[in-house]
Amino acid sequence: MIRLLGRATSGNVQKVLFLLEEMGLPYKREDYGRQFNNTGGDYLKLNPTGKVPTLIDGDTAIWESNTILRYLAAKNGSPLYPSDPARRTEVERWMDWLLASLNTPYVAVFKEAKKTPAERAASFSADAKELASRLQLLDAHLARQPYLAGQEMSIADIALGPIVARCLDFPIDRPDLPNLKAWRERIAARPAFQKATAA
Repeated sequence: MIRLLGRATSGNVQKVLFLLEEMGLPYKREDYGRQFNNTGGDYLKLNPTGKVPTLIDGDTAIWESNTILRYLAAKNGSPLYPSDPARRTEVERWMDWLLASLNTPYVAVFKEAKKTPAERAASFSADAKELASRLQLLDAHLARQPYLAGQEMSIADIALGPIVARCLDFPIDRPDLPNLKAWRERIAARPAFQKATAA
């Protein structure tokens, strides 16, 4: 059985849970993370970054959440990850965009949003504006189609789903984003998403 090592509250773990549930694959999630004091030692042999998640499938250990999504979908021939190279680029570009463009302002705002305004870093306002601009880009893209890579859901939506859901709940100023909110509602209505993000 697949083992998923990572705390249930991690957005990167949640995206893997989302895919596992969506595909109906049997798995066991185990609590790993800094707060459990178990991501050093032997864990580093599986994942040298000491971060979560790590997925173990037989003798194969995979780390980096988007790589895990690609692995699971490709291994199981899922339509969530098209086999056609051109179609696949439409999926992968958004997964890469998440890491290259959205993740930095997301993490910055995530760390500070729980604090009182007086306790927040001086960069919070600028980070929030940058995050809002990234969300506007997504909203404009989703005005043309219901899912990130076209008419059907893909692992791009699974990768961004838990992260963008959090972004839309941050206490920051942002435009209305009707298309992005409608996309989140479509994603959030899926039982697999609900189970993955229940923590």
